[in-house]
Amino acid sequence: MLNRDTLNFYRELRNNNHKEWFDRNRKWYEVVKKDTLRFTGELLARIQAFDPGLGHLQPKDCLFRINRDIRFSADKTPYKTHIGIFMTPGGRKLDFAGYYVHIDEESGSFAGGGCYMPQSDALKKIRREISGFYEDLEEILKNKGFKATFGELDQEKGVVLKRPPKGFDADHSAIEYLKFKSFTATRELEPQLLTDPKGLDAVVKIMKDLKPLNDFLNRALKTVE
Repeated sequence: MLNRDTLNFYRELRNNNHKEWFDRNRKWYEVVKKDTLRFTGELLARIQAFDPGLGHLQPKDCLFRINRDIRFSADKTPYKTHIGIFMTPGGRKLDFAGYYVHIDEESGSFAGGGCYMPQSDALKKIRREISGFYEDLEEILKNKGFKATFGELDQEKGVVLKRPPKGFDADHSAIEYLKFKSFTATRELEPQLLTDPKGLDAVVKIMKDLKPLNDFLNRALKTVE
């Protein structure tokens, strides 16, 4: 997947997260960026083969910038110490469900995607889709490939309501998923995969198992009110 030198760069950046160090190592970063774009391009091409909705994307459309937005953050370190790659019909935009790869040797790496914490209007569209076509979602989540890869939708703290959302009865057949505020599924990437040539195959398999969920969510998000 990635060159070891790329991961070494981020390890050093974690210990030297300031502009002076980055400026001194800008040539190293340019090599790292080239390697990351190469990997992004290889992954994107493999996903485009089974998801033509991403056919217009280029690798540069999918890679998040290394600079952090520190305007409203107490943490003023200027650079991200992980790699983030997000592929949707809208590029990096969060308006659609997509495929995400997060690479961070220190805090953990994972692959998967979906729709993370959608805005109010988008959340309403997804809930309407679940309410009207719950059987479709249930079929996706009970699929052997999905269950083997992800188990179930992510349920980290704060993404599931304790009470039914406004407008839905507690006895609705889909209430378990109508309570969700975020619709993602992710799979941890073992550290050795990050530099293993076979790691790309593992990530592609994860994305193939995710695609039916993305299709369902994007079907909802593309509806016109």
